[in-house]
Amino acid sequence: MNVESWADSPDLPTPQQPDRLCLESFWSEVETIRSDSEPDSSRRDSRQSEDGEQEELWLQDAGLSPLVNGEEEDVDKAVLLSTLTKTQAAAVQRRIDSFTCSLRKRNKTPARHVRDVFASPIAQSAVPETHNSEPDAHRNMESVTKTQRSAVSGQETQGLQMDEIFITDVAYCEQAAILLKQAKLPQNNSSQCRRDDGALPRVICPQCRLGETRALDLSQQDMKKVRQLALIDMTALCDLLGLEVKRHKTCKRKIPESCLFGVPLASLVESDQKIKPNTQIPLFLQTLLSFLEKKGLDSEGILRVPGSQSRIKVLQQMLENSFYSGSFSWDEVSPNDAAALLKKFIRELPAPLLTVEHLNTFSAVRDIADLKQKLHVLNLLVLLLPEPNRNTLKALLEFLSKVVLSERRNRMNLWAVSTIMAPNLFLHKAVPSKLAVDGPEKGQAERAADIMRLLIRYQDLLWTVKIWRNSLLPKVFKSV
Repeated sequence: MNVESWADSPDLPTPQQPDRLCLESFWSEVETIRSDSEPDSSRRDSRQSEDGEQEELWLQDAGLSPLVNGEEEDVDKAVLLSTLTKTQAAAVQRRIDSFTCSLRKRNKTPARHVRDVFASPIAQSAVPETHNSEPDAHRNMESVTKTQRSAVSGQETQGLQMDEIFITDVAYCEQAAILLKQAKLPQNNSSQCRRDDGALPRVICPQCRLGETRALDLSQQDMKKVRQLALIDMTALCDLLGLEVKRHKTCKRKIPESCLFGVPLASLVESDQKIKPNTQIPLFLQTLLSFLEKKGLDSEGILRVPGSQSRIKVLQQMLENSFYSGSFSWDEVSPNDAAALLKKFIRELPAPLLTVEHLNTFSAVRDIADLKQKLHVLNLLVLLLPEPNRNTLKALLEFLSKVVLSERRNRMNLWAVSTIMAPNLFLHKAVPSKLAVDGPEKGQAERAADIMRLLIRYQDLLWTVKIWRNSLLPKVFKSV
């Protein structure tokens, strides 16, 4: 079987950990974010969902609201339920049990049991049987692993590092369940998570006979179904890995009178589509990234060397006033000032680029010991992002990858870029973050940067919907 490389090894050797300059830059970014934030804004605007509310919101997001509100399920929801694996169904049932317990405390009618929905006439008529049995998962994993191992076995004989095999035709949570039974899945603990894992290996996965599907290939209707399946699979996987992640939600924030900075991504994209139809990311961000690719990739210390704060404030005001009129000139803008504007644009979004709902789960990925399990969760999290956020993240990671590829000229390796950009994505005034608590500074910076490093290194894998190219696809999708 042919294999496809998702992340080829970089031309230059990557340091095994961030150096002193990277760590200093990390805390410089953190200090900048703190100075730009309002006092106590995160505590005022963010809170965890109340007892039972977490499970109710989760069931609604997973497309399982009939289990909560007693509505009759439609065919699509019945089909979704019928495709769940044993591990996924167990994760759903845990949320139902927790929600039912909360309802009983409030003397309300308990939610339905998931087996009642599986046994409903509409589910049985929509899909007569499910093909995601545990024996099938075992056979698929053994078959794919054996074939892929033989494709790269020559590397071992040559003394090279073995590539990681990324199995995509078995649900991620089922893979973890099988590995747990075989005692092959590393246990998550702080010592393992902080170990030096050296250079990141190449990750390969097979070419599917049905081809590959990316998020951009699917309609909004199909992506809604993908997100429901991804949420269930991710939750089941996190349960198996022992990750307890609670979502936060924010109160409505006052949107500043601005055209560019501090404006919700969805509003920016919607407004820009009136100017340029079919645009996927804000036009300002497109222009800024294009400028940095032309002028900044060869600039030594790009992203790390701070721009002039006074010039940045002036530039921001000028852009707000004249960007859309086309009268703003980039000729006199320095690459370092432009890079500062990029980081400022990301961190001043009214909600995190990685969303309030999932930012804590992104952060929790650093507590997973196994690389492939980390990538499984990240892949599902990317699919869960709203379309404007997902497209913006993709454009940002593609630019950061180009910065790393130009390391010989700009002296910015993968660790440097990751360490500097991590605070701008993982620290946000709308969500309290564990990255900012007291503790060993070196450990915090490394753990935060490690997530960013994975996002940049394996980004090609994260936009694929290849996991759903199995027996689920013909049942759930209609337009592909």
